[in-house]
Amino acid sequence: MKLSLPKKIVADIVKRALAEDVGTGDITTKWIARPGDKMSGTISAQAPGVVAGLPLVAEVFRQIDPKVKVKALCHDGKKIKSGHDLVHISGPAASILTGERTALNFLGMLSGMASATNRYVEAVAGTSTKIFDTRKTPPGLRILSKYAVAAGGGTNHRVGLYDAVLIKDNHIGLAGSVRDAIFRVRSKSRRPIDVEVEAETLAQVREALEAKVEVILLDNMKFAQLREAVRLINHKTKIEVSGSVPLAEARSIAHLGVDRISVGGITHSAPWLAMHLEWEKMR
Repeated sequence: MKLSLPKKIVADIVKRALAEDVGTGDITTKWIARPGDKMSGTISAQAPGVVAGLPLVAEVFRQIDPKVKVKALCHDGKKIKSGHDLVHISGPAASILTGERTALNFLGMLSGMASATNRYVEAVAGTSTKIFDTRKTPPGLRILSKYAVAAGGGTNHRVGLYDAVLIKDNHIGLAGSVRDAIFRVRSKSRRPIDVEVEAETLAQVREALEAKVEVILLDNMKFAQLREAVRLINHKTKIEVSGSVPLAEARSIAHLGVDRISVGGITHSAPWLAMHLEWEKMR
């Protein structure tokens, strides 16, 4: 799996995070650490999961002090067990202590998202269904969230409102009907564009099918209704299922023959993966 993060975006996010935490200076460390103090230690996971966020750890210490050496001991996307060593850090003690919490926050949060994603991916393994993310991400951290989803084996949905059309319930309410909402989009677009429509009823599914949209999103439907909707669609277009899909139900839904299950919870409420920085030397 090839994963990448835009360097400028990472640098900007880390800069904001450090400004929030460090502010005008780490007064505790400033008053305790002496200029020549050195430290080294290893970040390890305290629970099993999937790693994501190693580039953020490196960037945190690059910005604080280039003299801090950061060595990744694994790679993002790796499935790990509890106790697995992830990063070795060494260098000036003051710089490491100042950056420790910010680095652990990024790594714990993103690894938590990757781990939550992977649980869904494993639940539908062996089917043709893919696990998609949503726009329910921490504000300002969407790129990181989607990176974590990819590290966990998931698939990224649209990045934002600007790069894909998704007609949702409020759009339909504003336009008056599914048919009218689709017409407005297609009549205003200056180029051919894939249209995805959210459907909450079988009647809306039929309207979307008549308009020959590229994707129908079945939202908040009960299982029996989902099964009937899939039967109606009958491979005429791609099918996405959304609406707080529980992990325990993902495989049953996948077996209906849907193309995607989108899960907001993998980015908006994934528990952080517990991390710990164990010191080896202090001098």
